[in-house]
Amino acid sequence: MLNKNFVLLLTSLIFVALLVFVPMVNAAPSGAAVTKGASSTAAAESAGSDNANAGNVTELTITGHTTTQSWQGYFGNVTGVVQLADGSNKVLYNWSVASPRGEVYASTNQTIYWVNVQCFNFTAAGTHSNEAGNGGQTSLYGTNMTQLQSTFNIDANDADAVNATFNLIGAGTHNQFYTGSAQFNEGQCQNTRVYDSTGKGVSGKFEEALLYEPVSSSVVFTSLLNQDASGFDNKTHDFEMLVLEDGHNADVSTTPYYFFVELQ
Repeated sequence: MLNKNFVLLLTSLIFVALLVFVPMVNAAPSGAAVTKGASSTAAAESAGSDNANAGNVTELTITGHTTTQSWQGYFGNVTGVVQLADGSNKVLYNWSVASPRGEVYASTNQTIYWVNVQCFNFTAAGTHSNEAGNGGQTSLYGTNMTQLQSTFNIDANDADAVNATFNLIGAGTHNQFYTGSAQFNEGQCQNTRVYDSTGKGVSGKFEEALLYEPVSSSVVFTSLLNQDASGFDNKTHDFEMLVLEDGHNADVSTTPYYFFVELQ
């Protein structure tokens, strides 16, 4: 007969082994249902005039605006639930979240391997060597700024180039956030601030970081949720974000973006 103390010890060792070898499940962004609202763009301004007078030389200061041919904007509100469910989506319990914290993600790729998500690197090697498993770090070998801008027909000297838009990095820029189990520290990724009701990008309001997923070579635009903040149109929104789109040279084709959300 086995010694009682030996049986207890064996049982304890088996329990510890189960804890070690059973994989832990980390929350990750999931696909988000999208309801599209109205779309609009800036109206053309009326032409100014001056009365020409033969023999005169006249100095003019001319101002105007041109709509970007490189970016699409999105804004809105997020509702959802934080849930506890099994692999077949049978819900054991959930918590309704009217104004959640977390992130909204947008990418042209429908399949993102979230465990690998990194900061996009303007000066990455562009060789697309495998960087799987380096989630939470900065891409070293993936798509770089030159390649990204070429994809969307953007010249590096354009006023609305990627590096002129996502031009913030370092402490005091974007807040710390998590994507699945990966932590991104304050200001770790290239980021921008989309405008609020003051007509400026304000720290902590509508922050957007630029991420990259190396396995699928996906650029991921990441808007940090901000509950009921006063947006560019003086209405309250949970997020505002920019995504790339090529509208140069009379290109009127569209690009599908897939949206994901991670709620806290």
